[in-house]
Amino acid sequence: MASPVKNPFTPASAQAEPQRPWSPGDELHRLQILDQHELHRIEDDPILNEITSFAAKLCDAPIALVSLVEEARQRFLSRQGVEVGETARSASFCQYAMIESDVMEVSDATKDGRFAHTELVMGDPNIRFYAGAPLTSEEGAPMGALCVISPETRAGLTDFQREGLRVLSHAVINRLNMHRHDILRERRQAEVENVLGEGERRFRTLADAIPHLAWSASADGLIDYYNLRWYERTGGEGQEHYGLGWLELVHPDEKEALARQWSELIAKGEPFDVEFRLRDEQGEYRWVLGRGLPIRGENGRISRWFGTTTDIHRTRLLLESQELLSRELSHRIKNIFSVVAGLVNYFSRSYPEVQGVSQILADRIAALGRAHNYVRPGDKGANHALPIKGLLGDIFAPYSSEQGPRIRVEGEDFDVGERAVTPIALAFHELATNAVKYGALSIEGGHVDLGVSVSEEQVRLDWEEKGGPAVVAPPERKGFGSDLVAMSIERQLRGKVRRDWSEEGLAVTVSLPKEQLK
Repeated sequence: MASPVKNPFTPASAQAEPQRPWSPGDELHRLQILDQHELHRIEDDPILNEITSFAAKLCDAPIALVSLVEEARQRFLSRQGVEVGETARSASFCQYAMIESDVMEVSDATKDGRFAHTELVMGDPNIRFYAGAPLTSEEGAPMGALCVISPETRAGLTDFQREGLRVLSHAVINRLNMHRHDILRERRQAEVENVLGEGERRFRTLADAIPHLAWSASADGLIDYYNLRWYERTGGEGQEHYGLGWLELVHPDEKEALARQWSELIAKGEPFDVEFRLRDEQGEYRWVLGRGLPIRGENGRISRWFGTTTDIHRTRLLLESQELLSRELSHRIKNIFSVVAGLVNYFSRSYPEVQGVSQILADRIAALGRAHNYVRPGDKGANHALPIKGLLGDIFAPYSSEQGPRIRVEGEDFDVGERAVTPIALAFHELATNAVKYGALSIEGGHVDLGVSVSEEQVRLDWEEKGGPAVVAPPERKGFGSDLVAMSIERQLRGKVRRDWSEEGLAVTVSLPKEQLK
């Protein structure tokens, strides 16, 4: 028998030392690997029981065990022929077999110094013959052995039995590896679920903290979550408004159209951005802005929808009030134009010698009234697409002379969409007004050339004042008019404005994206 070699896995209480240490690690590492198997979950495993039953029959032994050696005990995951489920490690044969490279056999334990005086030899089950095939982890750590035991001495296993025990030990290892992988998979899944659960808790906390009504829906547009604000604002409970139940809170005048629009946007996968009236917990309908965006997976398909519903009732009422006031002011301004024109016509009848001038003045006043339609949003003339030359012609008509237009529009024509009409009208009405007060139109003989050019992606308008007062230097400060032009062109239409204060007169270049003019 080979001389004993110190083994780091051997407990201090062992009476003799196994033969070969496991060099890749230490006892602590080995025990950690055993812990990863959660051995209590695989005790009396049906597959292992079949293996030990067959091993006992194969080797003609009354006892067969799958024994894993822990820090102070050996645990029997499967057993045939014994009732106990574990013994002290100090009495273990398997702690020696597990570090062998092949099947370890003991013909007569009473004559082996390692085991002769142990309780398992001197007492029940009176071991005499032992044969154990080592069980090692995927890392190579010794874990235990598949063994067969007999109370009678034997010369040893036959070659067939020995080979069979090896094969069965491999089956045990495969079962243990599968069990370990299942546990590791469960742990990873638990970690993922914990992370997702934490993410879900954070999302709900954030959603409940915002002042908006937040919601989420499945890929087919059925609501399955509301934040706390929804329930506070609507008075709903639980899943009352899940699915399409939220439509029951929509104002009857908008419900049918909104349901149809929602269905169309969900089918197309397009963002949702709609104003409508929603009933609150007091039964009052309030204006809200509903917005929703689709979330797409890696395959490009929509997996969920997330959105908010924002109370805009006060803003909507304020805008309606401002619109009413704007219309009233516009009406009064038009009345002033009419009164002034009427006074001009009245006095011209008393003074026939000025009738020609009076008619020109009346025409100018009428032209100002028409131009006012474009710079006052909402009036007729500002709410449909118009040719740019026609729009500018109406804006500049009041500044014409007997010899013809003083602002000459040349170049290509194109249609301006309704959303762009008012910003363009405001900007060029301001340029024309300033030209009358300070620029080329402030003196006789001065004029403005306005060139229009259209490319594939943008429209360019070049304003050039000629024949006016000499420009000494640019203005020291910008007035409201400059801010108005910047707001109309740059902010509303995403365009650019460049001014050039040349000695001959002001030159302004306006560049507009065609996409913004539709």
